[in-house]
Amino acid sequence: MEDKEVNTIIHKEYLRQKNGIELIASENFTSQNVLDALGSIMTNKYSEGQPGKRYYGGNEYIDEMELLCKKRALELFDLNPTEWDVNVQPYSGSPANFAVYTALLNPHDRIMGLDLPSGGHLTHGYYSNKKKISATSIYFESLPYVVNKETGLIDYDDLENKALLFRPKCIIAGGSAYPRDWDYERISKIAKNIDAYLLVDMAHIAGLVATKQANNPFLYADVVTTTTHKSLRGPRSGMIFSHKHLSEKIDFAVFPSLQGGPHNNVISAVAVALKEAMEPEFKEYILNVKENAQELANELINLDYKLATNGTENHLLLINLRDKNITGSKIEFILERVNISVNKNSIIGDKSALSPGGIRIGLCAMTTRGLKKEHCLTLAKLIHRSIQFALQIQEDNKENVVKLNDFKHFINNLSLDNDLYKRLEDIQKDVFDFSKQFTFDYKI
Repeated sequence: MEDKEVNTIIHKEYLRQKNGIELIASENFTSQNVLDALGSIMTNKYSEGQPGKRYYGGNEYIDEMELLCKKRALELFDLNPTEWDVNVQPYSGSPANFAVYTALLNPHDRIMGLDLPSGGHLTHGYYSNKKKISATSIYFESLPYVVNKETGLIDYDDLENKALLFRPKCIIAGGSAYPRDWDYERISKIAKNIDAYLLVDMAHIAGLVATKQANNPFLYADVVTTTTHKSLRGPRSGMIFSHKHLSEKIDFAVFPSLQGGPHNNVISAVAVALKEAMEPEFKEYILNVKENAQELANELINLDYKLATNGTENHLLLINLRDKNITGSKIEFILERVNISVNKNSIIGDKSALSPGGIRIGLCAMTTRGLKKEHCLTLAKLIHRSIQFALQIQEDNKENVVKLNDFKHFINNLSLDNDLYKRLEDIQKDVFDFSKQFTFDYKI
């Protein structure tokens, strides 16, 4: 029997994706083949354990699929199967990272990762003055390293000095809002000097690494984790690559320590995405992603916006809004109101991740839909018009829209004949017209 309520919601989400501009750096649009595998009968099977070592019967073809996925993962990143192994069972990137900590560390061992306001990730050990935010910082002792306040670039000297004093057992390289490449060789030397593991979380840039459009972490890391749904353009899942001598510990941490049965439909879809990433068209796609990110960055700089590191060399860019005297939360809201999806994001010096001073923009998703370099000026102008609108609201109603909720309430209650409402609708219409030129061919 048809579930009309669920189908209605799915259709509304379909229209939102089709008629909007998706600029969230951690999102992408999968192929129809990936979606087909994701919705397949592979979801029906329970298969706790590793291939050939399951706790349930009837896993002959589940084993075949998981082994195929593992084989493709190693092939995609040019890894020798006698030296490297990969676990494709993590449900996503955060569980993958915690599985590595569980495998290699003891409770209260020390770790070092990039600070969240510097572009790091919650799972690398974030805490505030008042509270430990991530489970990583609850169960392990974490000390962050940071970016240089002037350049926005990772301060490797600071990292080294802190590591020599703090003596972590694991150093984490990788972030969620860092627009530059990583010096894995330098971090590896620091880690080896203090006998620490080097974990590289390449979740955002896995597609760039696979196509050799970013530095290769496998030359230096002990363990590499990734999601599969960002630049790899697969389903929402995670993978853990490790040197052979660590793989047994990793596998045990994933199951039985942290997870139950793997999601076999997701693993099947990951296998599809990995094959797609080996095609020549995928490298062309990644080159376009980088070109689009650089072009959009240049256009925004020309419109007088300050970007972290003054640009980008991967798929994302980070706009610093402090000089505009408006929060990333308000800009995220106003952009969503005109059907442009971004996310508020911390920048160096922020006191709160809930009211941060920046927004993060990624180009993977719209490049999948066909965005090219020549579209970036129009895209920059749409973002600029939206931000200028928000700034005017804030300037003309200073005392009434200080808080985010008041800002939202003011905009949501504009009357239909108000000039501000009409201006907002004009921007939304232009966003809709802009989005129509990009492909969106899903079957629902």
